[in-house]
Amino acid sequence: MKKHFYILGALCLTFVLASCGGDESSDKEGEGEAKEQKCFYSLNQDSYELNFTAYKTTGKLPVGGTFNEVSFTAGESEDMEGAITSIEFEINTGSVETNDEGRNAKIVEHFFGTINTPTITGNVKSIDPDAGSAVVTFVMNGLSVDVPGTFTMDGEDFSFKTEVDVQKWNALSGIEALNTICEDLHTGDDGVSLLWQLVDVSFSGSLNKDCE
Repeated sequence: MKKHFYILGALCLTFVLASCGGDESSDKEGEGEAKEQKCFYSLNQDSYELNFTAYKTTGKLPVGGTFNEVSFTAGESEDMEGAITSIEFEINTGSVETNDEGRNAKIVEHFFGTINTPTITGNVKSIDPDAGSAVVTFVMNGLSVDVPGTFTMDGEDFSFKTEVDVQKWNALSGIEALNTICEDLHTGDDGVSLLWQLVDVSFSGSLNKDCE
């Protein structure tokens, strides 16, 4: 009788252990099924900074500035490259800011006014983070020009720097008009009045990253 009792007890214990073991295996399989995270990138509209540096005199004295009214549109993408290459912009040239009201007015009237350019528009055409390069299209004076430059990216932060030659937009008449009205201010120690046609332009910003 005791023998039958031991056998029955052993069978019950085996059944319990087997049942517990089955649940544990199932739990482990569930734990192994991790949900893949999906992220989307978009331009942080409050993060951008646009600057330019023009040069005067043969000694190439810098005059820095920006624009107070710049609007951006950009799409949302699952990768950072897609978000950045979706950026389009529009600059109100009448909002130029060089920390000198008189100079601002002269730039608006004699440079942008001469070439009839109330706005500058454009877009990010391409980027190559590995090569550290990018191409941005600028539309000014009715002409669209692709401008290559250097591109850097650090996490969600990015920046673009380039040198533009206004001659490519047939804008030398604007340079000449502005230099004429500012002749004394653009004259160096050598007595030569000069406003350079080459202008440095930089843009930086960051992306929003939203994951679900």
